Amino acid sequence: MGQTPPVEPAPEVPSIMMSSQAQLLLVDDSPLNLNVLLEFLHEKNYVCITAKNGTEAWEMLERAPDQFQAILLDRIMPGMDGMEVLCRMKQHSILSQVPVIMQTSEATPQQTQEALQAGAYYYLGKPFDKATLQAIVDAAIRDHRNYLELRQDLHRTTATMHLLDSAVFTFKTPDEAKNLAMLLAHAYPDPGRVVTGILELALNAVEHGNLNIGYAQKTRLLEEDNLEKEIARRLHEVPYSTRVATAHFSRQPGLLSLQITDQGNGFDWQRYLDFDPERAADTHGRGIAMANKLSFDRIEYRGKGNQVDTILRLELVAPALVA
Repeated sequence: MGQTPPVEPAPEVPSIMMSSQAQLLLVDDSPLNLNVLLEFLHEKNYVCITAKNGTEAWEMLERAPDQFQAILLDRIMPGMDGMEVLCRMKQHSILSQVPVIMQTSEATPQQTQEALQAGAYYYLGKPFDKATLQAIVDAAIRDHRNYLELRQDLHRTTATMHLLDSAVFTFKTPDEAKNLAMLLAHAYPDPGRVVTGILELALNAVEHGNLNIGYAQKTRLLEEDNLEKEIARRLHEVPYSTRVATAHFSRQPGLLSLQITDQGNGFDWQRYLDFDPERAADTHGRGIAMANKLSFDRIEYRGKGNQVDTILRLELVAPALVA
């Protein structure tokens, strides 16, 4: 059983050090299963803390909510099970953004869907192999660090964007998509809620839309650690080099609207609006569902799928945030 030292209360936005070791919390009531996880993760440069049940894990998380970059959580445990831990995390201001990798022998499509809808980032059925676990943990840590970077950048950016009524932006690269997401988020009452959704939709417009990088191809490029290199190559290659994406923001009575359009061929967007159990163990592919379920009140793709409209209704936002 791992132990955590006393810590000071966590700041509103945790600081991150990209060169530091990632800390993981491994939660399982089976010592054998914990040993398997530790063995599989031994060769990676992680600090692994263990908890033998949900109650002990929750006490650790409450005491130091900014300590862990990912949680590997068994679903079936006596007392507080994994689903209860997950639900409590999603109601916590800091822990709600920590990726949870649910690992369990209970992995029917219905159970997988339930966990994903509750906010699990990944759902692994036991038994699983070492390479799969390592790839998923790496992806979870990468996603969480990207989120923390966005939150820190949000707090460094001016908050005068709430004066914006209407604007049109064009962007071509992932870096421009990130900068745009950070800027536009400040036009919303709760920037931390929408920034990830804006970024995911903008990145989809660049990578999948304008640069025509399909789902299977992105999976392979991520596995080979060649995604950034391929994006850079296509940005300088015809016909991709001339394509731009457009973001149109509008403040309307009672709502905020954002429309993102790319110049690609579109895609079968319907299957990406919800968390799909068939993609639960993939290292990407949740961005559109996250935008739909967490960032906005509604998103809707139009036509062939190269234009997406988002809506945030101000009457559903806490009055203190709108004021």
